[in-house]
Amino acid sequence: MTIENFKELSHAKKLIELKYSAELLGSYIRNAEDDGEKTPGDIYALYDFWVFLSEDEKLIIPTRRNPLPPLNEEEEK
Repeated sequence: MTIENFKELSHAKKLIELKYSAELLGSYIRNAEDDGEKTPGDIYALYDFWVFLSEDEKLIIPTRRNPLPPLNEEEEK
């Protein structure tokens, strides 16, 4: 599945795709685009893109860029 295909899915189908096909990478707090409130949620790896899912599961945002900071070599060990 491509990110374009994912964007075309209904909200319910996006949640199903995350539940059965995605890998949870961790918690994430998403910055608001207009300096508003930050949104807590989780980041998932799905196929060749990443998806932010808010805690209330109302906001689902796919992205081609991994929003999580890279791990340094010591943290990987």
